[in-house]
Amino acid sequence: QVQLVESGGGLAQPGGSLRLSCRVSGFISVINAAGWYRQAPGKEREFVASITSGYSTYYADSVKGRFTISRDHAKNTVYLQMNSLKPEDTAVYYCHAASVRDTYWGQGTQVTVSS
Repeated sequence: QVQLVESGGGLAQPGGSLRLSCRVSGFISVINAAGWYRQAPGKEREFVASITSGYSTYYADSVKGRFTISRDHAKNTVYLQMNSLKPEDTAVYYCHAASVRDTYWGQGTQVTVSS
């Protein structure tokens, strides 16, 4: 099994920054990619960013140039640095990890962007 635990959400002002962390534990060796999704009230869950075991990164168009995904192999942790935050970034952010056979989700962390 694989467990994901997010942290780092909270309240930020428009134009501000937050950093989310996702600690991965369990059978880490089976993970091919990890990343972040988000779900705003009344909307579908949507892809935000991902990073592969080979350190390739992918971003949704809505966050390109503002968000940066990274990973610390030694700490088994994936990060999402969010800069230039906008009110439309408000959502519950979920850490996601995928192996060849399964997908895994964290419990989610709330990000609110408001003045």
